[in-house]
Amino acid sequence: MKFVHNDLLTCPLDQHALQLDGDCLRCESGHSFDIGRQGYVNLLASADKRSRDPGDGKEMVAARRDFLSDGHYQPIADRLTSLVEPLINMESVIVDAGCGEGYYLQQLATQIFASRACKPPMIGFDISKWAVQNATRRLSATWLVASNRNIPLAASSVDCMLSMFGFPVFNSFRSALKEGGNLVIVDAGPQHLIELREVIYPEVRRSDSTMLQQACAAGFFQEETSTLQFQTKPLSQLQIHQLLSMTPHLFRATREGKERAALLNNFTVTVDVVFQRLKNRGNT
Repeated sequence: MKFVHNDLLTCPLDQHALQLDGDCLRCESGHSFDIGRQGYVNLLASADKRSRDPGDGKEMVAARRDFLSDGHYQPIADRLTSLVEPLINMESVIVDAGCGEGYYLQQLATQIFASRACKPPMIGFDISKWAVQNATRRLSATWLVASNRNIPLAASSVDCMLSMFGFPVFNSFRSALKEGGNLVIVDAGPQHLIELREVIYPEVRRSDSTMLQQACAAGFFQEETSTLQFQTKPLSQLQIHQLLSMTPHLFRATREGKERAALLNNFTVTVDVVFQRLKNRGNT
């Protein structure tokens, strides 16, 4: 896949603009970043790494890719499309922060722009290089390895930003978004995967999310909120493993809990998702 350059890209070390220079991106200070043969650029600064191989590993990414490609979360993609479509036009800059293997950005491109000769600028980044490598195979877009804490994009340049089951850093999001730009957050609701959680945990704990309060404190205000709840079709043992592998429960569950999950077959779970649309207040 050929790398899709965007003039909004900035150096993660000094925030100068990155220019395309042969097979690399280079800023005026001389920092350069090689373009990977798969069609992405690694702009993850050393200071933003917490391990040698940060983010989701190769097997986790493959599990999520296969699970999503089977259509189990298609209703989420459909609701996302209906929410985002009125917010954008052919000149809007759309960014998926924590894009994973690119499923949701691909869904937007397919459902909204498939019949058009061109599409608006679409940028996806994730801290996992394995995820971004998979994303390059889904869609022609600007793909980056980068962190929510240090987004390598020009300030006030993004019209619509997505955060799909991710870990939002609201100050960074607000810096990248234009004044009045939209942030769409999709996160798990209280009943999300409740049947699976009841299997893997001795006791299911429920806690209220503070995400909205954090966003408002950072300078966003809530435009709208909605929920989506549905039942999956019966999932096989493999699909249950894939689902568990793409959630934090893989690390939180005990060995015994994961052993119980491994015995499940023909198992239906509840998907419970909250959609938040927030707007950047800007400096007002």
